[in-house]
Amino acid sequence: DVQLQASGGGLVQAGGSLRLSCVASGATFDDYVVGWFRQAPGKGREETSCISNGDGSTYYADSKKGRFTISRDNAKHTAYLHIDNPKPEDTAIYSCAAAWLPVHNLKKCPREFDYWGQGTQVTVSS
Repeated sequence: DVQLQASGGGLVQAGGSLRLSCVASGATFDDYVVGWFRQAPGKGREETSCISNGDGSTYYADSKKGRFTISRDNAKHTAYLHIDNPKPEDTAIYSCAAAWLPVHNLKKCPREFDYWGQGTQVTVSS
């Protein structure tokens, strides 16, 4: 099994920057595609981005291109989500997930994920 722990959230001011971390344990991290999701109050879960295990290729939801950057450090068993110029509408619980799916040239996030971590709350003040 893989255990995932997201961290790095909190109260941030609009216009700054934010980096979330997702630390994995329990299995070979670099066998998994990692995705970041968020859920705003009163809304459903939304995918933001994914990163492959094979070549580090990335996928972003259209509305997230430009301000969101996903990355990973396999040696540290950690994936990151960097948010530039956070806006109040980015306020949400952010979660990471892992899918065992050997893939290169990632074109989209996997349809299903095998493991989910607890989220970290991000609140952006204007």
